Amino acid sequence: MTTTRHVLGLSGGRDSAALAIFMRQRHPEIEVEYFFTDTGKELPEVYEYLTRLEGYLGKPILRLNPDRDFDYWLKSYKSYLPSAQSRWCTRQLKLRPFEKWVREFLEAGETVISYVAIRSDEEYREGYQSNKEKLLVRLPFKDASIDKPGVIEILEGSGLGLPDYYKWRSRSGCTFCFFQQKIEWVRLKTEHPDAFEEAKRYEKNAIEHGSPFTWSQGESLTDLEQPERQEQIKLDHEKRLARARTRLQANPLRPDTTLDLDDVYGGAAKACLTCHK
Repeated sequence: MTTTRHVLGLSGGRDSAALAIFMRQRHPEIEVEYFFTDTGKELPEVYEYLTRLEGYLGKPILRLNPDRDFDYWLKSYKSYLPSAQSRWCTRQLKLRPFEKWVREFLEAGETVISYVAIRSDEEYREGYQSNKEKLLVRLPFKDASIDKPGVIEILEGSGLGLPDYYKWRSRSGCTFCFFQQKIEWVRLKTEHPDAFEEAKRYEKNAIEHGSPFTWSQGESLTDLEQPERQEQIKLDHEKRLARARTRLQANPLRPDTTLDLDDVYGGAAKACLTCHK
């Protein structure tokens, strides 16, 4: 008899956590296996949030650790940093471990249903595209018309709330994620100076090996961390934030708590779905 596995990937981010809560509340009859693909370079707040989420779900979250770490793949890619043009970090550290994990189930004849936290207000995003007949993708938030305010309502209603890093950063993922806005790099230096220094070392090594990319587009972290440059970035951010708040006033039904850096910078459509959900 064919068996079916139900899996849900967690990034340590807002949407996937809300989907895990949603599935537990709305579909308690489904035995969902929760997993987290750990790159080893995640924010400390991500690990803390996953521990709290385990407490709410009442079951462990499986950690899928890649058999080869970031440093291995960096060397394999000739010390070139991952970038929006070449997202080898997502491919090798997120997708590859997931595909390896589910392959044994598929080869055993099982059907695997993967639940992905794409919201109803994210028409521009696509989920993991499976080319396997028995690996099926489901989008519960789309089906239930749950948007970003709905996600926040789920998290607040559960008592879990948002991950702590949302106070200064817009998404989960590696400490040196190239999708960070410049204001997030400035804040990383304040919140996690050791992680910022590690990112600088990776960048310096990459430049010495001829990498055409820096972590932040158009400038190195050494340039970005200069006091005058940091002040300029902070000032620019405040101006952008003020403009974004003005636009929100046209919709009094939308609470200000839903305003995040993606609203300010319009970067949501570009970010890696696998890492940041």
